[in-house]
Amino acid sequence: MSNIREEPLFNLKAVVQQTGLKPDTLRAWERRYGLPSPDRSSGGHRLYSQHDIRIIKWLMARQDEGMSISRAVELWQQMEAEGRNPLQATAPILTIAAPRPTSLPNSGTLAELRASWIEACLRYDEPRAEQIVNQAFALYSPETVAIELLQRAIVQIGEGWYEGNVSVQQEHFCSALVQRRLEALIMAAPPPTRPGRILAACPPDEYHVFGLLLLTLLLRRRGWEVIYLGANVPIQQMETTVAVVQPQLVILAAQRLHSAATLLDIARFLESEEVPLAYGGLIFNLLPDLRTRIPGHFLGEQLETAPQMLESLMAASSPLPKTKPIPQQYQQARDHFERREGLLEAQLSQTLDQPHLPAHRLTMVSRELASNIDAALALGSMDLLGYDLDWVQGLMKNHGLPQNTLDNYLRTYHQAAGQHLDERGAPILAWLDKLLAGHEPVSAQ
Repeated sequence: MSNIREEPLFNLKAVVQQTGLKPDTLRAWERRYGLPSPDRSSGGHRLYSQHDIRIIKWLMARQDEGMSISRAVELWQQMEAEGRNPLQATAPILTIAAPRPTSLPNSGTLAELRASWIEACLRYDEPRAEQIVNQAFALYSPETVAIELLQRAIVQIGEGWYEGNVSVQQEHFCSALVQRRLEALIMAAPPPTRPGRILAACPPDEYHVFGLLLLTLLLRRRGWEVIYLGANVPIQQMETTVAVVQPQLVILAAQRLHSAATLLDIARFLESEEVPLAYGGLIFNLLPDLRTRIPGHFLGEQLETAPQMLESLMAASSPLPKTKPIPQQYQQARDHFERREGLLEAQLSQTLDQPHLPAHRLTMVSRELASNIDAALALGSMDLLGYDLDWVQGLMKNHGLPQNTLDNYLRTYHQAAGQHLDERGAPILAWLDKLLAGHEPVSAQ
């Protein structure tokens, strides 16, 4: 690696020209995964080294091989932890344990099939997992298997990861199996028999597609033409696609706060084009107040009931629910925060004494918090951040980090914010003051 220049010389435009990666995608990688990790100029602008560019090209090469970006980042970090230089490796090497010969469940109940499928997946036993799903399809309808086996299993595995009982590799392996199975079912669905087109997509920065895939399958099975765009769809691509497809309805799904904010951007565009929007996702179930900020129709908290509501929307137009306006002060605070974000991150990396939080984890935590602060400002309420912090606190506890890790981090962040934000950052500073006054995260309102 010594022959790769590490001086931060290149601005964002130069990196985009060298890699072909879109700026919003590159920023999303940095916020979500901490790769690459550019320096900042005195004015807070990103500056990349040749080494950063090599990292970007390496990640793009893994995507070309069929990996998700999250799996590519995980592989990079794994190779570094093992003392290997990913840039010098000819190709990633994955070792999968040989499956153990085991029998299929005898009774064929959904609960037993689900438990057996989870067990097979956690052992990386893909052949057995596929056999179990095939057995389930022989006994039940595709809708029942998709909801009662695959959906509930994925939820259970996600809970296991959160509690520290399931590794991230196991969770990704299970998710990949489910995604491939749902995509195959969608491809095998009969041709559409009902009039009208539905466009389904995840907004920018949203990579969790399971719920949207499942809803697409349920609608296809009911005879609807659904054009599925997948994860992380930039707003420019959505604008172009809407113009070409001319859908009667658009469905968007978001699971986290920062993707709810990007969903709002697309919702405003659709409203201006008079294209009806239906939306849903975990974050809207957890924070009902969010629903008052999106100009669209909320699909409800249960995915199983969403098709009926969508059919009603396709049958007759309904007026959009009233939404809360975003205070001008919040937009000013957002612009100010985006300009100072780099300075905050730089000071945190220099001053935070946190032995349990390695540098790459610190970068990821900082960018996750910055992304959610930006989202809360875009959505018009800093109180929306409460759930996310409670979730992070629980995750740290479940994974063995000291209970004061997040508290110490937030205190250091508060000090840095006080130095780099002026009166334009008042909503952020007031929220941090309120948060730390009680020495514990504030629940969302």
